[in-house]
Amino acid sequence: MTNTIAFQNKGKIKMIAHRGLSGLERENTCPAFVAAGVKSYYGIESDVHVTRDGKYIIVHDDDLKRIAGLDMSVEGSTFDELRAVRLKDTDGASERTDLFLPTLDEYLTICKKYEKVAVLELKKTMTEEHVLGIARTVAAHEYLEKTVFISFSGENLVILKKQYPSACAQFLSRDTSEAAIRFMVEHDLEADYDHKSVTKEFVDTMHAHGKRVNVWTVNTLENAEKMKELGVDMITTNILE
Repeated sequence: MTNTIAFQNKGKIKMIAHRGLSGLERENTCPAFVAAGVKSYYGIESDVHVTRDGKYIIVHDDDLKRIAGLDMSVEGSTFDELRAVRLKDTDGASERTDLFLPTLDEYLTICKKYEKVAVLELKKTMTEEHVLGIARTVAAHEYLEKTVFISFSGENLVILKKQYPSACAQFLSRDTSEAAIRFMVEHDLEADYDHKSVTKEFVDTMHAHGKRVNVWTVNTLENAEKMKELGVDMITTNILE
């Protein structure tokens, strides 16, 4: 595939490039972020891990087996060890020297250059030191107001909101129960949900509380149209634009 798939939503739904424009470039790399930057996306989603030596690196998985064929734990490796790895292109074979794991600073710099909202997932449950360390890194780029923090760990987001109450944060989940909704409302969190779990009732309830709904990962026009009918606010996608 050499281009995105056009989704006619007339700008009503904000489109977010999942791990950068991962339908065209190797996910979570600078080329993927730039590819999304030059397109019409509202935001660029990515994932940040803490390395063994307490630094921040952009990668989704807990290890490098899938993306590099290496049995390397992200949290069990140092930043320098991870940074030295070169990734294959999307065909799984071609060598490219520009395909490596980015720093958090590099990701934010690209988002800022192309004026895209940074949608940043805090991977796993982090210590307060690292949740706030990541937030301070974003603040140092003067990009807090243009960043959406997301996480499956409600603890991460509660820590973040306590120190940065005006920060935008979205809870990653599939749980549409009343308890989950109460948790988000209580802690001033938006929803970032698996699109297969979202219903019209859930979207309407979140909207009634003044909270937006983001959905992942929507890669077909059919599913995008379904999400439009449900009234979601954001779609996170590998390839739709």
